[in-house]
Amino acid sequence: MKRRNVVLAAGVGVAATCLPSLAAVGLPLVEVFKSPTCGCCGAWVDHLKAAGFPVKVVEVEDTSTARRKHGLPDKYASCHTGIVTRYVVEGHVPAIEVKKLLALKPSAIGIAVPGMPLGSPGMEMGDDKDPYDVLLIDKRGRATVFARYTKH
Repeated sequence: MKRRNVVLAAGVGVAATCLPSLAAVGLPLVEVFKSPTCGCCGAWVDHLKAAGFPVKVVEVEDTSTARRKHGLPDKYASCHTGIVTRYVVEGHVPAIEVKKLLALKPSAIGIAVPGMPLGSPGMEMGDDKDPYDVLLIDKRGRATVFARYTKH
């Protein structure tokens, strides 16, 4: 009986260690276009990786080329551009919103957090947080609020 419990406990331990990687199975690659000198972009990449996304970083001097190639208007620009499946993910978008986008599969160009709001992923500054919206950009380049983040 004791031996069975030990084997069972070992199996549970192995399963628990594998769960994070199993949860990440199926998440698509995010290709991130960023400046080689931007630290906040690197922090956003780390945020995506921590959420289970595989990430390929492409260092460029100007991210607007990638943004324009995929149809995202410049008025939604931030410091880096991600491409995941057919969607653009512009700026410091929380990984949970990227997962929501992929689950909902809206007919859209993608989602964006224009600018660089304090407290967004990669822009953490202690307890300082600015309110910001994650915008869903439709095929005509119009935005609606996809998610809202408050100061609290």
